[in-house]
Amino acid sequence: MKNIFLAITILSLSFSFSQELQLEKGKIFLEGEQLSSFETKKLMATNLKAQYKFKKAKSKESIGGFLLGLGIGATAADLVMGLTSDVKYPTPITYAGVGLMAVSIPILSGRKKMIEESIDIYNQGLKEEKKTLGDNFELNLVNNSNGFGIQINF
Repeated sequence: MKNIFLAITILSLSFSFSQELQLEKGKIFLEGEQLSSFETKKLMATNLKAQYKFKKAKSKESIGGFLLGLGIGATAADLVMGLTSDVKYPTPITYAGVGLMAVSIPILSGRKKMIEESIDIYNQGLKEEKKTLGDNFELNLVNNSNGFGIQINF
């Protein structure tokens, strides 16, 4: 009974981890269910290159969004201050806000492409894992600080 349960568990885990991600309208889906950024990072933990690109794209998104929001907020606050008081309107705060908005544009550009690349890298990694035992068998000689050895991968 234990062997049957173990076999079913291993089989179900292999099917659950070998499913491809889809990107539709800027959202990531797995079997029709939308994934959050945290779930996507957790799922991509098996492929470090894909996870690195995804994290880099998300950090670009957060930094660029912060700068854009700060620039819009500074410009709007200065506009309101100029409309409600006798201060000459375009003050340095407006120019700083416009500058922050301009800086955020190159930071935000390219993040969608990086997310697409990370999903493609992850999905290609899944296709490579679906080899049969004959295709996936490797025999290597290994040398490390402990000595020599044989490494068998299958």
